[in-house]
Amino acid sequence: MPSPYETLGVAKNASDEEIKKAYRKLAREFHPDRNPGDAAAEERFKEVQGAYDLLADPEKRKAYDAFGVAGAQGFPGAGEGMGGMRFEEFDLGNFGDIFSGIFSGGRRGAADGRRPIRGDDLEARVRISFEDSLNGVQVRVPVEAESVCSVCLGTGAEPGTAPVVCPQCGGQGVVSDSQGLFAFSQPCPRCRGNGTIIEKPCKRCHGSGRERTRKRYSVKIPAGAKSGTRVRLKGKGEPGRNGGPAGDLFVVVEVEPSPIFERRGTDLVLDVPVTYAEAALGASVQIPTPDGPVSLKVPAGTESGKLLRVKGRGAPHLKGNGRGDLLARVKVSVPKKLSKAEKEALEGYQKVSRENPRERFAEVG
Repeated sequence: MPSPYETLGVAKNASDEEIKKAYRKLAREFHPDRNPGDAAAEERFKEVQGAYDLLADPEKRKAYDAFGVAGAQGFPGAGEGMGGMRFEEFDLGNFGDIFSGIFSGGRRGAADGRRPIRGDDLEARVRISFEDSLNGVQVRVPVEAESVCSVCLGTGAEPGTAPVVCPQCGGQGVVSDSQGLFAFSQPCPRCRGNGTIIEKPCKRCHGSGRERTRKRYSVKIPAGAKSGTRVRLKGKGEPGRNGGPAGDLFVVVEVEPSPIFERRGTDLVLDVPVTYAEAALGASVQIPTPDGPVSLKVPAGTESGKLLRVKGRGAPHLKGNGRGDLLARVKVSVPKKLSKAEKEALEGYQKVSRENPRERFAEVG
């Protein structure tokens, strides 16, 4: 029979995030709402939920890794140990926690098993236009997450009933197993350390107290956002357990590229084509900016690739006032076809020109 790690398909040294990810995937796959009338899927869902309940609790997971107490919590797969107590491994690094549980009479373990646990954080992605990233925009973000069961309101019990005190542990959540001089405390096998049992599970959530729902949140993306910007919605993540606070929702922004602007922090770069005559003689040309067209002065003798700065016409700063600049990158345009008059004019210029752009080559060799 599989261990809780095998039930979720994760390694024993899996991180909390890996365990959460595996649980979410399997819970969606085997949820009874997606598999109506499938008893095998329902049983698999219960196994997945039970495995996650154990491994998501740091103290229960530590106890399982030390003693293999998964069997005492209703998980199969652990080998039989002394006095019927189940265990897989004995971690010498956990001696402090082990003996704390032995001599505390199990009270600390019971309290830890029912302590408030913060809900998981969630992440959603939203794609916005380049213009919206500069101006800011309000978007609706769909999020699929766990929420308190709408039928039993999180108790896990069928409406009209309620969880009752566990008759085996008397509500302590732990039982003691005497081994000569020592009394080992372990989570109660009847209530899995909760101190209460559900005699009539809710038909909607099958006793888990939770259901998966799809919600939409209105999110304000601030002006100046760029790809990778994270907007936090406090308390909009998954609900906590045992009265713990809800997690947060993080909305990650992805910005569509602009056809003409390149972003460098809060500065914007724009390629500005100019004719040879405009670059040589100087000119004033109209260029686009996020706030409308402006006139750009191109100094005489401007070379291709030169950056001309237009103050305050870039992207807004996310924090504080002000904007970046617009950097106009001059690109001298060379005509591919010349009229007869243009060709004659250039040939005349070439005859009188004193410029030798390759003069320095003569110094080589």
